[in-house]
Amino acid sequence: MSAALMQPGLRLEPMTVGWLDAVVAIENSAYPFPWTRGNFIDSLAAGYLAELLVDGGNEPIGYYVAMAGVEEMHLLNITVAPVHQGRGYSRCLLDRLVRQSRAHGAHMLWLEVRESNARARGIYERYGFTQVGARRGYYPAAGGTREDAVVMSLPIATEDTHGLD
Repeated sequence: MSAALMQPGLRLEPMTVGWLDAVVAIENSAYPFPWTRGNFIDSLAAGYLAELLVDGGNEPIGYYVAMAGVEEMHLLNITVAPVHQGRGYSRCLLDRLVRQSRAHGAHMLWLEVRESNARARGIYERYGFTQVGARRGYYPAAGGTREDAVVMSLPIATEDTHGLD
């Protein structure tokens, strides 16, 4: 289990509509082109896997949203509130997502990340993701332009290979 989750009072719980004000506030503080409340509502309505990391004061620290496919999981959004970044919470969320992916029978975890987001790419690479492709013009960018996405994948073993549990 991640050292971050072992801190007293931290817990993981399902994202629900009741959490969306706090989730959208984190999203807006973290990104210049954030998901909208509607994006989160649509994801929840579609039954996507969505969980929060919550502190002892009942405040969300971060979250992820992922879509299950046939023997794969696709990470759509993972965010840690800027004031909580650099403390291992993204690893905690990734650890949980890998466990959930395995429980859903996934053999591969996929994601896209902005080409310019070196910090996130570094986190993913340290976790074991590898770059497998690119999506041209995938993300909105400043001035009405588009930014490429780096496509990354992580094999999900049937047993623990990431120091989980």
